[in-house]
Amino acid sequence: MNVGIVGTGLIGGSLAKAYKQEGNKIYGFDKDESILSFACLSGAVDEPLDEKSIAECDVIFLALNPGDAVSYLEKNASKIKKNTFVMDCCGVKRFVCSRCFPLAKKYGFVFVGAHPMAGSHKAGLKNSRENLFRGASIILVPPVYDDPALFGRIEEILKPAGFAHLTVTTAEKHDKMIAFSSQMAHIVSNAYIKSPAAREHKGFSAGSYKDLTRVAQLDAEMWSQLCLENSDFLIKELDSFIKEVRRYKRTLEEKNKNKLKELLEEGSRLKKETDG
Repeated sequence: MNVGIVGTGLIGGSLAKAYKQEGNKIYGFDKDESILSFACLSGAVDEPLDEKSIAECDVIFLALNPGDAVSYLEKNASKIKKNTFVMDCCGVKRFVCSRCFPLAKKYGFVFVGAHPMAGSHKAGLKNSRENLFRGASIILVPPVYDDPALFGRIEEILKPAGFAHLTVTTAEKHDKMIAFSSQMAHIVSNAYIKSPAAREHKGFSAGSYKDLTRVAQLDAEMWSQLCLENSDFLIKELDSFIKEVRRYKRTLEEKNKNKLKELLEEGSRLKKETDG
């Protein structure tokens, strides 16, 4: 296949390397020309993705922030050949899909919303690798849900990336669940590290600290956009979390050991139930 990669950072770079390893030709685009040049020199990208080569692509991945992904497709939709498979890699789906599905219908290409469930707090092309997605899950929001041929094509196209599990859902369900499973985790981690005690943690911290603070280091520009685009669901999750934290705080203030034990056992039980 001829594969277009729009954005050659961690996600785009890893896709480029994975598909290149399987013998596909890779066209790449990045707004930072120095990064694109390095991608070409390193062999991750064969040629630049431009107004001419975009028409040669069988598959195009939009590995950009939501706003940039939509803007790129709006600008270049008319240049994409019919039946080309276009997939975004954004962390929100309602905003992206609501803008991209109409473009696909108008110009005759196929758009599928997607969210690869793999990544790293270390961003950029230099941290990309061909096996980033191997064994990982990917969430898909297709334009229709009753087309076996479409799903067969999706599975075939995604094979080089090595995803182990495909989850099909709606844009609404995706954003609701990601508010809980991803965006909340980043906000809680980012807020937790702001404790004054964090500056003195060395020698006093181990696995618990590392687990809870791993995603505190993040791309603030990207996560700001993701959280604001999903603010309605995220606010509901924050309200639920604050309500629960207040229960623990009140119990501590009351020095109620039995109640505290009950709260801790409840959380432990739910962890076991929800994770199997």
